[in-house]
Amino acid sequence: IAAFTMVHLLFLHQTGSSNPLGVEGNQDKIPFHPYFSFKDLLGFFIMLAVLVLLVLIDPYLLGDPDNFIPANPMVTPP
Repeated sequence: IAAFTMVHLLFLHQTGSSNPLGVEGNQDKIPFHPYFSFKDLLGFFIMLAVLVLLVLIDPYLLGDPDNFIPANPMVTPP
């Protein structure tokens, strides 16, 4: 699905989407590759850095506190 999405975006930004008014506006278009690719890669690397920092610095931050209670084999859970 990701590959089809990337191919779709590539063709969409090369030819342009349909215009309901029928007015040609080529002066308003910017190329996809240097601008949007850089912006998307920058966002991807920022989100990846946040995820890596979360996992490496405090992996139990989003965990359930009940998982840290020691098990008691004499009592069954409710």
